[in-house]
Amino acid sequence: MTHRVSQVDVMTETRNFSPEFRLKAAQLVVDQGYTLKAAYEAVGVGKFTMEYWLRRLLVERSGNAPQKGEALTPEQREIQELKRQLRR
Repeated sequence: MTHRVSQVDVMTETRNFSPEFRLKAAQLVVDQGYTLKAAYEAVGVGKFTMEYWLRRLLVERSGNAPQKGEALTPEQREIQELKRQLRR
């Protein structure tokens, strides 16, 4: 029986990894020229998880903060923390 990964599974799985780990994994594809498959196999995650991390990294690098969850890049994490402080 094949288990299909849902968006909920991806979200749950990503919470088990630090933002730094997710960033480095996504950078394998974006900055180091790995194929998607080579990257997700190298770090031991599923294809959908790696695609999710890649999308988040590209969004953050375009200057946008993620809608949910902790940002991957240090700059976006700092912005998130500053926004939390302002709300307090």
